[in-house]
Amino acid sequence: MTAKKRPRVYITRKLPDAVETRMRELFDAELNIDDRPRSREELAAAMASADVLVPTIADKIDAELLASAGPQLKLIAGFSNGTDHIDVDAAAEKGITVTNTPNVLTEDTADMTMALILAVNRRLAEGSRILTDNPGDWAGWSPTWMLGRRIWGKRIGIIGMGRIGTAVARRAKAFGLSIHYHNRKPVNQATESELEATYWDSLDQMLARVDIVSVNCPSTPGTFHLVSARRLALMQPTAIIVNTARGDIIDEMAMIKLLREDKIAGAGLDVYQNEPAINPKLVKLANEGKVVLLPHMGSATIEGRIDMGDKVIINIRAFFDGHRPPNRVLPGRN
Repeated sequence: MTAKKRPRVYITRKLPDAVETRMRELFDAELNIDDRPRSREELAAAMASADVLVPTIADKIDAELLASAGPQLKLIAGFSNGTDHIDVDAAAEKGITVTNTPNVLTEDTADMTMALILAVNRRLAEGSRILTDNPGDWAGWSPTWMLGRRIWGKRIGIIGMGRIGTAVARRAKAFGLSIHYHNRKPVNQATESELEATYWDSLDQMLARVDIVSVNCPSTPGTFHLVSARRLALMQPTAIIVNTARGDIIDEMAMIKLLREDKIAGAGLDVYQNEPAINPKLVKLANEGKVVLLPHMGSATIEGRIDMGDKVIINIRAFFDGHRPPNRVLPGRN
């Protein structure tokens, strides 16, 4: 690529310095230094002039925005693993290629899933608040105070046994949990044997039998409210649910109702149905110690973000060198 032919790249959010520096070296890159979320009007203006758009999961690139894109916009190089925020089919109709950044967030998200499982069962957030909010109220150790629940020897039911679900299963097995999973089809025999995992083709039956439910499937039209009010009601009253995938996979209002009625023991959430807005009822439940809430930080590691940026750069360079980007997202997959 010569200096005159460097593609104009519009980046919607602040990225790690190392990634931004490399972007500036390779492309005519417009950065978002203040990390202010861009409005639809600003996104539309960028898409009318840029050759490449680099959006994040917080940027909804729908058919309406894509209809206003200029003819020079040929690539949407998503800084994300998922693409549910981009209308891939509408982009294809406009002749725009979409790429993502898969396989770099697996271990970080699996770590956070296990962290939430431990935090909910062992009441970690509650214990921390006692010392930080009212340190003088702590009278010291007591045999029956702040009792949580052991996870060793319990059953975990994983919804979605892809890369992240499998990574969660490996961690859970190391913690002494029995692995159960629901997927469109069983995983390969070697993986199932390694994990000593039990496959359930019926999600309903699995939910009724496990102590911990971990949501790890992608967000698609087919998984919207997959964990519905009816299915949540199948869970045991001592069971907990953890979600590090996408908020709309769980019927949030139904979950809140069951938590308030003590028909589910607890929840650990890193994603929300209407984020960044958080349902005030969830905040109230968190203050009551029934849920642990995190601000969508499951993949938030320095290493993970740099790896994502590297994939974005590779996809852009491959595209403008006349090659198929390695992480192209094909239309019609949802």
